Amino acid sequence: MAMTKEERVLRVIDGQDVDYLPSQITFSDRTRDKAISQALGLDDSRSLDDYLENHIYISLSAHDKALFFRNDRDEMARLGEMGFSGADWDASVVYDAWGMGVQVGSDGFFACFHPLSKTGTSTTAEHMPPDFNREVLFQDVEQAVANYRTPDLSRPKLFDEMAADLVDHSGDYLVMPSGYFGTYERACRLMSFQEFMTNMALKPKVAHELLDKITEYKVAYAEKVVEMGFKVGHYGDDLGTQTGAFFSKEMFHEFILPRIKQAWQPFNDAGLPIILHSCGDITDFIPDLLDIGLRVLEPCQTCMDLAYLKREFGKDLVFWGGIETQRLPLLSPEEVRDMVRRSIRLLGHGGGHIIGPSQEIMNDVPIENVAAMLETIIEERQRVLDLCRHSRC
Repeated sequence: MAMTKEERVLRVIDGQDVDYLPSQITFSDRTRDKAISQALGLDDSRSLDDYLENHIYISLSAHDKALFFRNDRDEMARLGEMGFSGADWDASVVYDAWGMGVQVGSDGFFACFHPLSKTGTSTTAEHMPPDFNREVLFQDVEQAVANYRTPDLSRPKLFDEMAADLVDHSGDYLVMPSGYFGTYERACRLMSFQEFMTNMALKPKVAHELLDKITEYKVAYAEKVVEMGFKVGHYGDDLGTQTGAFFSKEMFHEFILPRIKQAWQPFNDAGLPIILHSCGDITDFIPDLLDIGLRVLEPCQTCMDLAYLKREFGKDLVFWGGIETQRLPLLSPEEVRDMVRRSIRLLGHGGGHIIGPSQEIMNDVPIENVAAMLETIIEERQRVLDLCRHSRC
């Protein structure tokens, strides 16, 4: 009997044998699914996820949907009516439940307004979600952080769609509860990157206070996810740049790692494998993250030495990603096939790999390159396991 997609992913995470490696391809603008399906020649009976043979279904709370559906006016109107977001369409900004402004029309995600940066106006306040404390928009950072309230996790209908996702998609997919925008990343976007990084050095008390508030929310969210019956934990914090981490190990240990450990504790207590999303080169942090429960690294980006990661951490870590998205717009379909083949044979050797690109697919990637990527994934996903078995790896 064939494995379900859910079983296949969970077996890879657990280090068990599978018939072939699972894969996941996600596009940056979720409103383009129909156009992409048409460009690929799919008829209405076949969804884009079916064509891509995706194995993971990302489930979002109503607090998180504004980040992913910022370009969908109907969805933003629905969320706004329920009190989970606000929108200023004249300024092309959507405000999420945290008061952060997200640029409408952008391909990738772009935070264009930071509610704790004292740059708010009466117009900004007018478009905020109803539960947001508007006073903080006009206060100095110390007072704003002291008065800031994280979104209300008891708000009605917040988790309704996540509960439905578990019922509707479990088995067909591994349903993953979105944990994107962790403690550090959220703090940066609430205060602005430059101001938060400066405050870590010059006003550490303020940085700690804000991180503590966000962490309290993340712990409560994780407890709810466990209670609902999700089979994996997920957490996202972009900790790295293309050339290394955003901060020293000392600052990571002081400000970030203890909060991640707290946010992961409900997952660890429940025995759930933990998936971490982090862009950039975070090689130096991996041993610490493994110590507090990390099992899957998402996405594996080629700014890291992937051969080194596989060699040093492959027994303990599952690698999700690895196909370099920065080159996808620039290559021919045949060059894409070569790149995908090399990536799978490196990270998939001996298993422990969820095949996919190293980031979401942007709008500038030609459709024929998407097709070439998928065709090669299908060709290689079992072959790489067979090659390893034959070589007795």
